Formats: sequence, structure tokens, C-alpha cells
Amino acid sequence: MKLLKILFLALFTTLFSISCNRTDKDKNTFNSDDMLIRIAEIEIDSSHLDEYIAILKEESEASVRKEPGVISIFPMFQKENPAEIRILEIYANKEAYEAHLKTQHFKHYKKETREMVKSLKLIDMQAIDEDTMPVIFKKLNQYKTNEKENK
Repeated sequence: MKLLKILFLALFTTLFSISCNRTDKDKNTFNSDDMLIRIAEIEIDSSHLDEYIAILKEESEASVRKEPGVISIFPMFQKENPAEIRILEIYANKEAYEAHLKTQHFKHYKKETREMVKSLKLIDMQAIDEDTMPVIFKKLNQYKTNEKENK
């Protein structure tokens, strides 16, 4: 029994030591080569802007919440020209993107906004500093937690 305790303690100490010696960079590193990163540039008919934004918000929220392979669908508009929409899309891989296109919420978005969109340009991107991406999401989560605690 004593030998078993010693072996357990040795194993625990070794694993603890290894985990403590990992750097933050090691913990946050991932390979973005498989990811599909895209910026969608969309021009909306301004007479439908409020309706378009409501549908887009619904679709982006559902995509991030329901689809594990959707890392980000982050819509925004130009302050000077709100009808100029940009969406930062990040998918775990091409398969996650293709699955996203088949979801009910995406099909609803495409159908309902078809006549509102004046132009659409999809620009595929490649991460320059892939180590920073997990840090950004972690920092955002910490910020939101702090904000809730301060209220």
C-alpha cells in the first residue's frame, strides 16, 4: 500500500510539473491552416436596413450557439455608411462551413434577405498571428465576466 502511495505521488508530481512548465504560448497555440477565415462585404438596400440587421443578428447568434464548428460570425457595419455590412466569419474547417450552409437558420437568412442585398463579396483570409486568436477570445470572456461582476 505504501508503494502504491509513493507511485501515485510520483505520477501526480510529474504530471503537475509538466503542466506548470507549459508556457502560455503552448496553451494557446493552434493551427489555423484548416480553418476557413473569411470577411463578407455586403451592401444592403438602405430601405431594408433595419429588417436586414434583425435577420442577420438572429442568424449569426443561432450559428454561433448551435454549430460547434462556427467559431465566429461577427457582423458589423461602417459607422459612416450603415448599409455597408462586414462579417468576420471563422469556421473550424471547410466541413464546418459547408455544414453551416445547410442549416435551417442560414437558409432562412438567405431566403429572407435575397432582395435586400445589393452586392456580396466573400474574401478568404489567412491568419498572420494565429497564436493571438485564442487570447482574444479568452480576454473577451474575462472582460465580460468582470463587467457582470461590477454591475
